[in-house]
Amino acid sequence: MNDSTSNSLAVALFSEILTNEQLIRNRLSRVLPKGMEISHFSVLNHLARTGDERSPAQLAKSFHVTRGAMTNTLSKLEWAGYVHIRPDWDDARRKMVAISPSGRQARDAAIAAITPMVSELISDLGEDRVRASLPVLRELRSKLEPGV
Repeated sequence: MNDSTSNSLAVALFSEILTNEQLIRNRLSRVLPKGMEISHFSVLNHLARTGDERSPAQLAKSFHVTRGAMTNTLSKLEWAGYVHIRPDWDDARRKMVAISPSGRQARDAAIAAITPMVSELISDLGEDRVRASLPVLRELRSKLEPGV
């Protein structure tokens, strides 16, 4: 493959990924429960899946955002009662974040709201095709992640 073909392929790949990301975000924003942003759902889902407390710095690293952006998201989640933020008992300069029972309910409501939309997309595309695309997407992500 020559450089021109390789460049065209790269541009087409990233153009499709970026366009899909924007379209998915638009659809998710429309179906998430009122007042919930994608960033809120993402953090709640992460905390619910891991089941452990995380520091704001750990969350920022997991989501590839700045600590300031994560602090802003966590402040909104704390205000809504969806997370508990406490001092780290070993290092008072740090904080630890855990999902609250109401945060778990909000996350579950969000999952219930987005599931029909996601299920319809998967059905339209075909489960086998979606399943076949996952390894390529995972490998692309691993190559793009810092430190890999």
